[in-house]
Amino acid sequence: MSQTVTIPHTELIPEILQKLPGWYRSQSDLRELPWRKSPTPYHTWLSEIMLQQTRASAVIPYYERFLAALPDIAALAACDDDALMKLWQGLGYYSRARNLKKAATMICQEHNGKIPQDFKTLLALPGIGRYTASAIGSIAFGQPWPAVDGNVLRVISRALASTADIALPATKNSIEQVLLPHYPQGETAGDINQAFMDLGATICLPKGTPHCPRCPLEKICLAHAEGLEQELPRKSSPQKRRRENRTILLLMQGDTVALHKRPPKGLLAGLWEFPNIEGKLDKAAVTEWLQTQSLSAKHIQKLPAAKHVFSHIEWHLSGWRIELTPPSDHILQENSLPVIWVTQKELAEKYSLPSAFHYYYPKYVL
Repeated sequence: MSQTVTIPHTELIPEILQKLPGWYRSQSDLRELPWRKSPTPYHTWLSEIMLQQTRASAVIPYYERFLAALPDIAALAACDDDALMKLWQGLGYYSRARNLKKAATMICQEHNGKIPQDFKTLLALPGIGRYTASAIGSIAFGQPWPAVDGNVLRVISRALASTADIALPATKNSIEQVLLPHYPQGETAGDINQAFMDLGATICLPKGTPHCPRCPLEKICLAHAEGLEQELPRKSSPQKRRRENRTILLLMQGDTVALHKRPPKGLLAGLWEFPNIEGKLDKAAVTEWLQTQSLSAKHIQKLPAAKHVFSHIEWHLSGWRIELTPPSDHILQENSLPVIWVTQKELAEKYSLPSAFHYYYPKYVL
């Protein structure tokens, strides 16, 4: 049985929602974002997926490049996997891109190439949860659905002086349920959701002092009235990340470098990477590993240590750049190591390399 969370002072919600659309429209030129200029269902869907875990300013060039290459849902569904990953390179959380393509394929096969308007049908598409479905429904179709994300949780918790833990799914569900009866039909629903996004991104900030004098809710915000802006919302600490040591190997042969494809499931599933080994290997251990792979090195260079943080795992990286002694045919037999050999030009233009490996690329792949 799911936990019930009581949200206080819900009588203020109609006034909160009444103030947001006008404020949003009055300052929209300050947040000119390309997906807002043409809020088609495809543009809205793509932007909302890209904006998950990523700041709007960082998303813009990726969004524009993606749309230039894949201007519609049919093009996305037909896109080669490696080309898709290359377009997504740098945004991280690559499962988002894979789910985009899966959903695009379903939309083409089951919905005549058009994003469905029905909420439950949207939820059935890969990668679309309640927030994304609500954002698409309200912005693209004028549906009265609150899109509850971290911004909404923070703004509402402060405005209503709620002490509910926003890390709990039950709190998110409760806030969605108290907002839902008050959402209007039509364009205003999307404006309210985008107002919450802008308010949370520019004024009702998660860290540091919020800019209350600029907030359209200043006069009715209970946290502001009681001096609780920096104490709310309440959020329990996330689970501590697991630490993993990994040794990255830049295997160089002439003008080529080795790439390995990760397994189809799990962290960074199906992406290309530099070969790497669990643990922190010293030079002797690296040399021994090379021997087990029937490889011979003419030069081994130690690279600086680095750290890459995922949501639940920290990779503590050590690296080695290894110039291999080529065999007589200058091509290593791939059965000795499951890799492919690519030129620097191919790596730059064709293959997507997760940001965890950018501590060593391109600086040491020369």
